[in-house]
Amino acid sequence: MPNRLAHETSPYLLQHADNPVDWWPWSEEAFEEARRSGRPVLLSVGYSSCHWCHVMAHESFEDEATADFLNTHFVSVKVDREERPDVDAVYMEAVQAATGQGGWPMTVFLTPDAEPFYFGTYFPPAPRHGMPSFQQVLEGVRSAWADRRDEVAEVAGKIVRDLAGREISYGGTEAPGEQELAQALLGLTREYDPQRGGFGGAPKFPPSMVIEFLLRHHARTGAEGALQMARDTCERMARGGIYDQLGGGFARYSVDRDWVTPHFEKMLYDNALLCRVYAHLWRATGSDLARRVALETADFMVRELRTEQGGFASALDADSDDGSGRHVEGAYYVWTPEQLREALGDDDAEPAARYFGVTEEGTFEEGASVLQLPQRDEVFDAGRVASVRARLLERRAGRPAPGRDDKVVAAWNGLAIAALAETGACFDRPDLVDAALGAADLLVRVHLDEQARLTRTSKDGRAGANAGVLEDYGDVAEGFLALASVTGEGVWLDFAGFLLDHVLTRFVDEESGALYDTAADAERLIRRPQDPTDNAVPSGWSAAAGALLGYAAHTGSEPHRRAAERALGVVKALGPRVPRFVGWGLAVAEALLDGPREVAVVGPALSDEATKALHRAALLGTAPGAVVAVGAAESDEFPLLAGRPLQQGVPAAYVCRNFTCDAPITDPDRLRETLSS
Repeated sequence: MPNRLAHETSPYLLQHADNPVDWWPWSEEAFEEARRSGRPVLLSVGYSSCHWCHVMAHESFEDEATADFLNTHFVSVKVDREERPDVDAVYMEAVQAATGQGGWPMTVFLTPDAEPFYFGTYFPPAPRHGMPSFQQVLEGVRSAWADRRDEVAEVAGKIVRDLAGREISYGGTEAPGEQELAQALLGLTREYDPQRGGFGGAPKFPPSMVIEFLLRHHARTGAEGALQMARDTCERMARGGIYDQLGGGFARYSVDRDWVTPHFEKMLYDNALLCRVYAHLWRATGSDLARRVALETADFMVRELRTEQGGFASALDADSDDGSGRHVEGAYYVWTPEQLREALGDDDAEPAARYFGVTEEGTFEEGASVLQLPQRDEVFDAGRVASVRARLLERRAGRPAPGRDDKVVAAWNGLAIAALAETGACFDRPDLVDAALGAADLLVRVHLDEQARLTRTSKDGRAGANAGVLEDYGDVAEGFLALASVTGEGVWLDFAGFLLDHVLTRFVDEESGALYDTAADAERLIRRPQDPTDNAVPSGWSAAAGALLGYAAHTGSEPHRRAAERALGVVKALGPRVPRFVGWGLAVAEALLDGPREVAVVGPALSDEATKALHRAALLGTAPGAVVAVGAAESDEFPLLAGRPLQQGVPAAYVCRNFTCDAPITDPDRLRETLSS
């Protein structure tokens, strides 16, 4: 008998709709039931491609005895962290404060007033490695609730008060300057792994936003060390097992320091951010590897994540059927020497094993290897490699594929729109720009209401019930601004403006300039979440700052620029201390220090070859955060085009920054040089 989750749109919640646990979605009705029945709340938070979420579901939530106990003594609430990042953030902060660590699945016990009093993550079905069993935890919480409720209430109240007192040190409202960005670069240099690329030890996550900062810092200052860290890290990741050497696209992270063994789930946000980074690395260096990886990653997103409605799905699972009915992590992606022989024949299997680093011992589990591109002196024939790749990809397509989370998340689609638009422009791939336009169209049709308020998610073209948070507004505006620059369609600038007006009126603290993750009129939680650090994705804080700055450059709006500068005050405080965790904020600060530059390209028509050449040169410039407007002379499509005539009937580009403009440029090579110096 399906439970209350059967009518939800979240694939993660739907995965639990047939559990014997009497799940509730996050709702006021669930807490009313807890108050009515006098039971505590079990809050379980996860997401659809989370391996250990699946494990705990199978071990505990599908178990009839465990479900009976939960249904008798608790009100059980299941939350998809990707649908409700606000709920996840508030209780994850409590878990980390109490235990010093966090992760998913997240297991929190709450009073009927939603105040947390006991925390954990994954609990096994039997005691293991010093962890109590889930049943022991449930028994302990039930006993405490029944016999020591006053004590539980006191603990819960203290936790909520402590959370309320954890205010962020904003560092004032002044944006970082040269000194803070130099200190951030020095801090990254200290944490850099020169042998393997990347920062820190295992597990290693792709540092896409930090690389964006390094590329922008190099473009602005000429610092070769910054470019070297970016280039070497990108090469090591692209050669490692974290990158899908057959189908393109990146896995979530590497469990080791050498990028060999990934956690195999593929997330839309990682691939969008990395696609853009590799396109920008190519723009800065001309690297063939960067070009290949940017295009393969873009093609992966369009091929495997695009939905029928034109949006992009959230993720592919790490686990899949290994052919025997078992769901195994990485089964879709790994190879043994014997499997290579079956797919390729004896003549090609041995050189393919050397080329991809497949060994008899294996680099993963049970003698299987993750495909890599190890550095070797041996030269391989390009045609033979292409043939091997194609045949392996065809053989892999016959394996049971990982599940796909078809939920469309507004923020992550904003990141994908920006990446596909810019990658399409860089490599003259109009099909990628069209894919970006399709996703943008879906967001406007399904996620935006008449007041331009965003809905966080949709599925199958149907909007979900949850309001957009700050990262949705910031990332979607960023995507729309990129589309405006690439397509010359001013409507995308207008839509970005509508979203950023909401940021100014509903997310900004007027006194401090600080930003909140939820709107002033959003559902009240035990704390209004506010996290300026960039982790797997740009924080809402830095995403909004970047979009505000870009919009101000396009329009000359002083309120938007001032809001961006004030928001960057937190980067001034955090950048020198924890640069790895404010990568996008540092990248936005680089754009602010560079201007950012405003480029207006005017010509008789967008189809005119000379106009197109200037437009492409503008988009290929490396100036941090530069905005580009293109259109007919005196067009009202973009504010930057006003008062910009042709030069003696010839298309021209006007480059301005900090209220100063260069002489009009008619030569594409000179324009690109101007925007790369």
